[in-house]
Amino acid sequence: MSDFSSMGLNKPIISAITELGFKNPTEVQLKSIPLLIDKPKDIISLAQTGTGKTAAFGLPILHHIDTNSKFTQSLIISPTRELCLQITQELKKYAINLDKLNIVAVYGGSNIQEQAKSIKRGAQIIVATPGRMLDMLKRKYVNISKIDFCVLDEADEMLNMGFYTDIKSILAKTPKTKKTWLFSATMPNEVSKIAEEFMKNPYKITVGEKNSTSENVSHISFLINNRNKYNSLKLFIDSCSDIYSIIFCRTRRETQKVCEKLIGDGYSSGALHGDLSQNQRDSVMRAFRTRQIKILVATDVASRGIDVESITHIIHYKIPDEAEIYNHRSGRTGRASKKGLSVLFFSDSEKRKVKLIQNKLKINIKPSQLPSKNEVFSNQIIGYFDKIINTNINDDLNPFLSSINDNLESISKEELIRKIASLEFEKKLNSFNEEETKASKGKKGKDLRYQINLGTKDYYNWQNLKEFLTEICSLSPGDIYNVDVQKTKSFFNSKPEHKDLIFKVFNNFEIENRTVNVNITNKRGQRDESSKSHKERRFNKNKKKKKSKSFKRNFK
Repeated sequence: MSDFSSMGLNKPIISAITELGFKNPTEVQLKSIPLLIDKPKDIISLAQTGTGKTAAFGLPILHHIDTNSKFTQSLIISPTRELCLQITQELKKYAINLDKLNIVAVYGGSNIQEQAKSIKRGAQIIVATPGRMLDMLKRKYVNISKIDFCVLDEADEMLNMGFYTDIKSILAKTPKTKKTWLFSATMPNEVSKIAEEFMKNPYKITVGEKNSTSENVSHISFLINNRNKYNSLKLFIDSCSDIYSIIFCRTRRETQKVCEKLIGDGYSSGALHGDLSQNQRDSVMRAFRTRQIKILVATDVASRGIDVESITHIIHYKIPDEAEIYNHRSGRTGRASKKGLSVLFFSDSEKRKVKLIQNKLKINIKPSQLPSKNEVFSNQIIGYFDKIINTNINDDLNPFLSSINDNLESISKEELIRKIASLEFEKKLNSFNEEETKASKGKKGKDLRYQINLGTKDYYNWQNLKEFLTEICSLSPGDIYNVDVQKTKSFFNSKPEHKDLIFKVFNNFEIENRTVNVNITNKRGQRDESSKSHKERRFNKNKKKKKSKSFKRNFK
């Protein structure tokens, strides 16, 4: 049984997946689909992300669905909004030839009434996140008492996120006669408890070893000094010719800070963390999927459920506390038979954690040495000119080049090469030299902490306040950082050399006849309250609609 046509799937499904280019089933599909079609039973399938699990459970579900009935027959629970939408989109592609089938995605951050209406019209399959599903059950917007199948996708991720109680509450509303299909990359104790309580003699499918990592992912590590961690990160990124990467940080603040620094240093980067609104999060992910940004800096919680093809590098900027988290992070590269690299930065005090991860996952994280700045810089120049040499000539440009040929007659080949290199690499060379100067002389002065009398009361969060400050002061994004927004005031950092400019801009500065004051403060460690305020305003908006104020900037 080496192809989909011999698995017993309905012809409309075979036709759809053939059109999508499905040829040879993956291992998890080979082991799951025939079993779930012939005599469906409870199963536990252990396989890494990116191995084709969606089709492994999605195709059998579509095979068994009665499209003539509008009752909800299948429930698929996934950990995040992104994964929920992704599964829904994939199922709709597989079901393109099935008439009268309605698949509804149920997730937070979207209008619950609209989702309830879609279900009321008849939804044979519901794909849901645990929190929103539980909310809809409490409001009696959905009935899952007659479902035939329940899928728990990325079960370990859901339980790591604290959804154990929610999942138990949801499963308690389902019939005992249903078949439960549990898919997970690892098998922690919480997953075992769910299986024991809600599954009957489940058949176990394992792709690779239990709690194992993908064979397509190589692992390397760099022992670094924490004070030089960011510069080490930049050096590694610069050493990669075509990087498309996720950088994992521990906290929202660290994620924001690293992303701001990368943007300020000219890297194509975006941040993904819990302080972002749903629209901001969607915008960042769209930009990353379309490669408008090449480097995504993310927290573990915010990135759960992300499935993006062709990621080349996973960078652990902060080592995780648990091997399972390292495994999940690394599993986002090396998918669909492509090779990937997992890169770990760690300090002397974290050596023990590295050993624990290696022992638990039975992998070798190879110690490596970062190249020197001169080596990286030299390779970048060589790579740039290699691209020029290998570029195909477009003869349509010839009419526009005649005058340029005349202008270049007086310039030798060697001088032209130096001019091109200077134009392309002067800024980066200056950046390298500045870093060397700072390293040799030490920091000339600490950054300055400012207080400004704008806050959440004025509808600012850390992002739009940072945008406002950089725009109004004509600074780059990396020049304003550590932005913390509170109710009536906010704080931000900048380098001493920007002090005169900032005070000049805000001298007699007004917004709607209100003076905006900026002062230097010695206070440090303020807590950002903008995300909390945003959630409170959204909650209040549901209770009583408010018109948001818009500020007009008046310059004096």
